[in-house]
Amino acid sequence: MKILLIGEYSGFHNSLKKGLQQLGHTVVLVGDGDNYKNYPVDISTKPVWFSKYYIPRKFKNAIYTLFKIDLLKVEQGVRYQFLKSKFKNYDVVQLINSDALFTYPWLAKSVLQSIFKHNKSVVLSACGDDTHFVDWLLNNDKPYNLLTPLKHKKVTASAFKYTLKYTSKAYRSQYSYVVNNVDAIIPTDMDYLLSLKGNLKTTKLIPTPIDHNALEFPSELPTTPIHIFHGISNSNYIKKGNAYFEDALKSIKENYKDQVKITSTYSLPYNEYVRANNSAHIHLDQIYSYDQGYNALEAMAKGKVVFTGAERCFYEHYNLQEDVCINAKPDVTYLVEKLSELIENPKKIASIGYNAKLFVSKYHNLETVSKQYIEVYNSVKE
Repeated sequence: MKILLIGEYSGFHNSLKKGLQQLGHTVVLVGDGDNYKNYPVDISTKPVWFSKYYIPRKFKNAIYTLFKIDLLKVEQGVRYQFLKSKFKNYDVVQLINSDALFTYPWLAKSVLQSIFKHNKSVVLSACGDDTHFVDWLLNNDKPYNLLTPLKHKKVTASAFKYTLKYTSKAYRSQYSYVVNNVDAIIPTDMDYLLSLKGNLKTTKLIPTPIDHNALEFPSELPTTPIHIFHGISNSNYIKKGNAYFEDALKSIKENYKDQVKITSTYSLPYNEYVRANNSAHIHLDQIYSYDQGYNALEAMAKGKVVFTGAERCFYEHYNLQEDVCINAKPDVTYLVEKLSELIENPKKIASIGYNAKLFVSKYHNLETVSKQYIEVYNSVKE
């Protein structure tokens, strides 16, 4: 099967590409590498002119200040226009979200039309912000979600401008066009499955594929100091609830001093991020989710104790009886208590880390998950 994956912002499509290739399929990944993260792609749409050169960069800044037009997005849209002849005659095209081209809808329209016209089938992945998901965040009655800081008026809407853009008329129209034309929508975790309830094109939840065999696993019981890693993306600082982690770490550092080593990083490229957290025993990921994202799963595959989304619906979905991670909540006292339990009981770190490795190897196995994607691809081709 010939497969085109469009978009990448977590490592998900790179991992899926590897799994599909191992099953004998031809896979091409197109995208911009997601800014500083610099994920590998086969066909790059990364804006160069307005990011690399001094005078165009200054001009870009001036245009945004005056007219709120992002020339990086314009350049990327133009690159897609010139490349669209390369996005034809695939058995399956998978869009990472409705804004997979990461340009303005008026620039994306003709490219999307060409993709739907010149390929056998197109599917949509539900693995990040999108119109249906943001609508769900704004309207559901769950105790907390990614937009809780906005709902509680701790921040203004500008702090979530990249998330809230999906509720604008232009992006809502683009989403409707994509959903009406795709053959299936594939949720990758509980957050997205919950948000797609009632949508007839939604498939079963297919977990994110993780190549756990390529990761290093610690084999010894953690010794002092206990290494805690907190990887921060500056652009997602509020959205991920990093302030709760930082406040909790202040207490941990004061209470345990030489018993802990704390590493905090900011907006590292993906490969540097991985190297920075390799020696950690505990990984602080995000607060407001109900399931795990790609970075959390990779850390779990390495046998780390990860503070991330793990609400009851997650445990029930997989019928889990043992802790495979720590459910992170927007509560500093709770986070300090959970961290303290681990620091004072290294055997618990080893136990949860072992459970985490087993969980990832069973449910996020690269080959097993990739086969589930192929099942969906075959079903929409028929």
